[in-house]
Amino acid sequence: MPGKIEKEIEELRELIREHDHMYYVLSEPVISDEEYDKLIKKLEKLEAENPTLITPDSPTQRVGKDLTKNFRPVTHKVPMLSLANTYSEDELYDFDRRVRDGLPENQNIEYVVELKIDGASVSLNYADGYLKTAATRGDGFVGEEITANVKTIKSVPLKLKNLKSIPFKLKDFEARGEIYMNIADFYNLNKEREKRAKNFLPIRETPQQEL
Repeated sequence: MPGKIEKEIEELRELIREHDHMYYVLSEPVISDEEYDKLIKKLEKLEAENPTLITPDSPTQRVGKDLTKNFRPVTHKVPMLSLANTYSEDELYDFDRRVRDGLPENQNIEYVVELKIDGASVSLNYADGYLKTAATRGDGFVGEEITANVKTIKSVPLKLKNLKSIPFKLKDFEARGEIYMNIADFYNLNKEREKRAKNFLPIRETPQQEL
């Protein structure tokens, strides 16, 4: 019986992770919010009945009451440097010159240009395929740990997909990006808060954020 329950719990976790990926990463939900909530509640019930089977990567461990307020300093293994900006055409050509000077002669160079999202820089450290720590950029050399806070962002995987097929050496790595909220999500959050305030309902879900 214990083995059957453990298998049921893990299958339920994988199903919820897949729905999180479809909704928060691909923006292609395949079930309703009500159906999703039922899956979460079922998992919460099973884990409450079997507390020894609760794991740090479980979807139920994303949102809790213990969000970090006192941040522990974290030294980055590699400095998190900020991007330089310019409003000068001459500085742009100078950048190109420095790039070419640092490469072999006649090296073919291509540039990719994209919009810069100005959010909160974050460093995610994975060990054996599981999210271990998350930290802010800070001064570039020392940041602050925000692991508990980052776990509330459902587009950030607590456990890598298809973990068994990933080579061992690739399971330990650091990912860096920006945490931000789309304007549309910000407006929707405000509407939801207004609606819940009118109905005297507690705010259950955290705002959707992206990495």
